[in-house]
Amino acid sequence: MRTVAVIPAYNESETIGPVIDETGEYVDKVVVVDDGSSDDTAAIARDHGAAVVEHVFNTGVGGAVRTGYQYAIKHDYDWVVQVDADGQHDPAKIPELVDVATGGYDMVIASRYLNESYQDYSATRNVGIQFFTRLVNRLGDIEITDVTSGFRVYRVSMLADILHRGDKHWAIEQTLEAAKGGYRITEVSTEMPTREEGESQFTLDTFALYPIRMTDTILRVLLFR
Repeated sequence: MRTVAVIPAYNESETIGPVIDETGEYVDKVVVVDDGSSDDTAAIARDHGAAVVEHVFNTGVGGAVRTGYQYAIKHDYDWVVQVDADGQHDPAKIPELVDVATGGYDMVIASRYLNESYQDYSATRNVGIQFFTRLVNRLGDIEITDVTSGFRVYRVSMLADILHRGDKHWAIEQTLEAAKGGYRITEVSTEMPTREEGESQFTLDTFALYPIRMTDTILRVLLFR
């Protein structure tokens, strides 16, 4: 069983080094997808022993993780562990997530809503996550609690089948695709504190455009797949 960690990163020079070091203890390979950073993220990642794939311009998290998935598919890995570069995801949790996945699942999501850590997030963010989680549950006939979590483990053969097309709201599109495809999805309770370094992707503009982009994502899955 060969496992690769995919870390999407955009201007994460302050945190990427320790994340790579800790993640590397639990996987066979760490791949950082530098998504058009203007800082030293790519150089630092290489210094810490990661393979680095660089985007010429910023595509967003969806585009970065898709590149990472393609790397895993091309190099015949069995499992992908997806970890954020900002330090919110505790790499020490990786063995448990992988163990659950190898027990018979295709996707394992680390959930903030099976513990109390979601309470650290803003009310607006929590409402959005819970609303779209319920929507995906209903449309995909599954029962999960945290559809937007970026800390996940995937069976690579599944990713080859459901590789998402959109760069926005990739987690919703991907999870709904997997559910509609009959893949086995489960969750593991995982605490995720709010980030302490760098800049969050969740801005006022993100929230304002969220409903429009989400509608596009869901319709694309339901109508064209």
